[in-house]
Amino acid sequence: MKTLKFAAAFVVAFAGQALADPAEGVWKTQVDDGAYAHVTMKKCGSAVCGTISRTFNASGEYKSPNLGKQIVRSMKPLGGGKYEGKVWRPSNNKIYYGKIDLGGSSLKLAGCIAGGLLCSKQTWTRIK
Repeated sequence: MKTLKFAAAFVVAFAGQALADPAEGVWKTQVDDGAYAHVTMKKCGSAVCGTISRTFNASGEYKSPNLGKQIVRSMKPLGGGKYEGKVWRPSNNKIYYGKIDLGGSSLKLAGCIAGGLLCSKQTWTRIK
């Protein structure tokens, strides 16, 4: 009986950690049009989504109108650190077919047109 209680407590204590997606966390984007952002990635259903949580320019942190907007949308895990979904580019307000290739503290994000033949890419770094 003690073993069963211990096992149940272990499962409850670590269930949230076991379900965390490797892409979850806070990521720093590359500079685009003179600014960069921190993007908070969280699970959204069976996918991962990213919301702009802080914005920076040459003067430091500032209150961008894009704060709180979702930049990574419905990225579904394919396995091996790869994801597919949509990505929004704030500078032109367009949504693209998106791909992520995740490796350690590096997230390679691509926004593509023409079925993925032409892509604009950024490498993001993990903050937390």
